Amino acid sequence: MRTIRKAVDVHPISALQSEYSLWGRSIEEEILPTIRELGIGFVAYSPLGRGFLTGKIRSIDDLEENDARRAGRFPRFARENLEANLAVVEKVEAVAERHGATPGQIALAWVLSRGEDVIAIPGTKRVERVEENLGALEVELTGEDVAELDALAAGVAGSRYAPEGMQTVGR
Repeated sequence: MRTIRKAVDVHPISALQSEYSLWGRSIEEEILPTIRELGIGFVAYSPLGRGFLTGKIRSIDDLEENDARRAGRFPRFARENLEANLAVVEKVEAVAERHGATPGQIALAWVLSRGEDVIAIPGTKRVERVEENLGALEVELTGEDVAELDALAAGVAGSRYAPEGMQTVGR
């Protein structure tokens, strides 16, 4: 990626932060290989898919009225896309059940499985969620698990952001 290379020419970069999760994998083709070549670490934000991959959101009605995920900024949460994306969550839940883990722990374990240079920063408002998230460090995904989880991105309905937000992604 030309922008990253230009930035490194100006000043050393130790880490790059971008959205990365089971349902947001756009960085894999160009960004991850480039930063790895340059020795730059990666910080994954929203590794739980804005909370959706935890399995706790089953309907748009599960979100509070003033929640940004309801306002159209995130098309994956539009009613028709959210309903289709439940199939993704159900597969994460199946892997979680096999491991005696929560879906959120599986989603985080998957991000952490992407390499030693990848760290995840899941957002949360509650201490119990921080404790639950730490449990992802104990999950050991098998090659079969990773392959099953890798395949989920193809089934995600809706774009990461609304069109006006997508114009700024990757710049």
